[in-house]
Formats: sequence, C-alpha cells, structure tokens
Amino acid sequence: MKRILSLTAAAFTIVAASALAGDTPAPEGAGVYFINLADGDTVSAPVKVSFGLTGMGVAPAGTEKDKTGHHHLLIDRPPLGEGPDGAEELNQGIPADDHHKHFGGGQTEVMLDLVPGQHRLQLVMGDMNHVPHDPPVASEVITITVE
Repeated sequence: MKRILSLTAAAFTIVAASALAGDTPAPEGAGVYFINLADGDTVSAPVKVSFGLTGMGVAPAGTEKDKTGHHHLLIDRPPLGEGPDGAEELNQGIPADDHHKHFGGGQTEVMLDLVPGQHRLQLVMGDMNHVPHDPPVASEVITITVE
C-alpha cells in the first residue's frame, strides 16, 4: 500500500509540474533587447553583449517573484519556438549548452569568445525554472559578424 501511495504521489508531482510549465505570465509590455549590438554589426572577439529589459525585473533563477525572470542568450540556433522541439520549447526549461547560455545569477552582460564569422543571437527571459514566460519575452534575432 505504501508503494502505491508513493507511486501515486510521484505521478501527481510530475503531472502538476508539467501542467505549470510555461504558465508564468509575462507582464504586459515587457521586452528584452540588446543594448550594444544591432543586426548587421561587425565586432571583434571577445564580444561584449549587454542585455536590456523593460517592463519587468531581473531575479536569479529559483527566485519566485511576480514580474521577474532571468536572461538566456540563444546562439546560432533557430528563433525561440522554431528549434528542434518547435513550439513545445515554449513550455520547457531552456537547455544549457553551447547554443543556450544561462544567466541565472541575474547577470545583465557577458563577454563571449565567438569564432570569426557570422553568428545569430537572441535574448529570452526565463522564469524561476528557466521556462519562457507566457507570452515569451524574447528579442528579435540579430546577426553579427565577428572579425
């Protein structure tokens, strides 16, 4: 009986967590943008990337506070919602790898060591669990050239 109750509780927890994914509301009018880079810019490595945010605040990952989130930088991948998982990625935690940089400490800039050539960048806000807000708070994708 204990085993059945434990399994039922575990299943409920998984279902409840997935039902909440992507349900963090974005404040009306919130926006994220690149402060120091624009589409078509040519820059030298390392590349300083400064993040701008309007209509909401920045809080470290794991912080549950209304109208806040933390930055993620998507590098050389399709725009948010158009990646390998399609629209489902809007309801999942943003992965952490070479194409998805997390700034869960509340950072608002980074120095990137990008190889020479063209690179596509997009900023995305994530909630306390790295899941994009609803609706997503994401910048336009920009393309920069690193010399």
